[in-house]
Amino acid sequence: MRPLGHAGKGPHMTFKPAQWPRKLRSQEWFGGASKDSIYHRGWMKNQGFPHDLFDGRPVIGILNTWSELTPCNAHLRDLAERVKRGVYEAGGFPVEVPVFSASESAFRPTAMMFRNIAAMSVEEQIRGQPMDGVVLLGGCDKTTPSLLMGAASCDLPAIVVSGGPMLNGYFRGERVGSGTHLWRFSEAVKAGNMTTDEFVEAEASMSRSPGSCNTMGTASTMASMAEALGMALSGNAAIPAVDSRRRVMAHNSGRRIVQMVKDDLKPSDVMTKQAFENAIRTNAAIGGSTNAVIHLLAIAGRVGVDLTLDDWDRCGRDVPTIVNLMPSGEYLMEEFFYAGGLPVVIKRLGEAGLLHKDAITVSGGPMWDEVKDVENQNPDVILPAEKALAKSGGVVVVKGNLAPGGAVLKPSAATPALMQHRGRAVVFEDIDHYKARIADDDLDIDETCVMVLKNCGPKGYPGMAEVGNMGLPPKVLKKGITDMVRISDARMSGTAYGTVVLHTSPEAAAGGPLAVVRDGDMIELDVANRRLHLDISDEEMAARLAEWTPIHIEAESGYLWLHQAHVQGADTGADLDFLKGCRGAPVGKDSH
Repeated sequence: MRPLGHAGKGPHMTFKPAQWPRKLRSQEWFGGASKDSIYHRGWMKNQGFPHDLFDGRPVIGILNTWSELTPCNAHLRDLAERVKRGVYEAGGFPVEVPVFSASESAFRPTAMMFRNIAAMSVEEQIRGQPMDGVVLLGGCDKTTPSLLMGAASCDLPAIVVSGGPMLNGYFRGERVGSGTHLWRFSEAVKAGNMTTDEFVEAEASMSRSPGSCNTMGTASTMASMAEALGMALSGNAAIPAVDSRRRVMAHNSGRRIVQMVKDDLKPSDVMTKQAFENAIRTNAAIGGSTNAVIHLLAIAGRVGVDLTLDDWDRCGRDVPTIVNLMPSGEYLMEEFFYAGGLPVVIKRLGEAGLLHKDAITVSGGPMWDEVKDVENQNPDVILPAEKALAKSGGVVVVKGNLAPGGAVLKPSAATPALMQHRGRAVVFEDIDHYKARIADDDLDIDETCVMVLKNCGPKGYPGMAEVGNMGLPPKVLKKGITDMVRISDARMSGTAYGTVVLHTSPEAAAGGPLAVVRDGDMIELDVANRRLHLDISDEEMAARLAEWTPIHIEAESGYLWLHQAHVQGADTGADLDFLKGCRGAPVGKDSH
């Protein structure tokens, strides 16, 4: 692969700080002595704000996804206070604003269905209110992408502050990774290797401090993606939630956003095509969640960058997975932080010629300047390339007559022996059909079969739930088998593992080929050649599709109707079609 180095003059090279002072957007609300400005200022003053806060200093919105029903983000009120201190110190005026919080652990039918409405909430809060820049406080899986999507749509200066991961969990001397061990222990119970009482006892070990998942699940992956995109200060991703340095990061980010407003350093200046390529390679190196594929595609769609599934395969194909974290490896986020965190990984990419070093970050300078002097403090956690968990660790995109729009697989979490496999399909028409059949001893299935789950995509589930890593049949688990090839149009948790083909596009509910797979069909998976093939003729495929009718329930009203009517496929980010693109944050007419 051609080294990237400092070569090329992309959009990231064109940023020049704006002249300061200048009139800020917030002054359209607060400046002057008109009836309208006195109306806006006067009501704000009932909170005890002194008059000089409205004198033209940058107004910084702290967009907070805090919620007690979003446990990963339940500590963000404290971080918001730390951000405020930094904003005040730098001469800004901070205002905390609640935005929609999509909880991964509580929302039904799935948090993914609400990512887009959360992004709408962020966008319209920014557009409709007197903010000159924003600090994006997130943590739980969907909160980070929704914040970035909304901010990209408005293109005001923005910086991400993550809530940070939980501390390590331990159960009977074993490290317990949140999410990852939930799947492992659940399968152990089904296999008869663990009792239900032991499972319940282990529960207390899985989430023992504030913060998001301590594995390289979607929350930690998206925090890493924000940093790799350049949208967070260097080192943000891995600091544990309860570590004092997390508060320092929030404080410094509050300081930094004020200068970003003065410089007019916007998301479109940072999130260039080069930045997305850096993030894709970083995701491969960390063994990141497959959910990052959907989220980065959606974010790119908002900021106006042409990013496709082919970019994911092209950029990630030659990148080894060097971060030894669950679910792909052995350690947890706490050890990753102590080893040096994401800056060490980004530096390694740069040394290997796999980084656009000149990509601008929210620091105002190039990415390479942020990482070039860091050192790896633990080579067991951040591995040398020759000891990589996977030599080609990027998300793999497979295509074929079963997935003409593409499907994805995470090699670092898969079983090497199953990466080339041909097996008989055992089909589940939807998640309820799966639940009804999977534990039946009469189910005609063994470890050579391919499990196929339909109608779990963006339209079908609805919302595209994390059910793609279907648990294996108990009768197979009892044989000591821990993995089988599984194919669906669903997602899987970033904490999960296995030879799981996900995001099959077009989805079954949209009439994709997955919809017409039948029990007994032969399916071939060939990861090396990026192929996913249903072994029937083109004529047979056409005949089946002609006979197909949808079985998923279609909503008649409410947000669910809006989602099903307008959601796009997983292969383009599963955003709502009318939200693509940057609409900016103009100042509208004041009617008061």
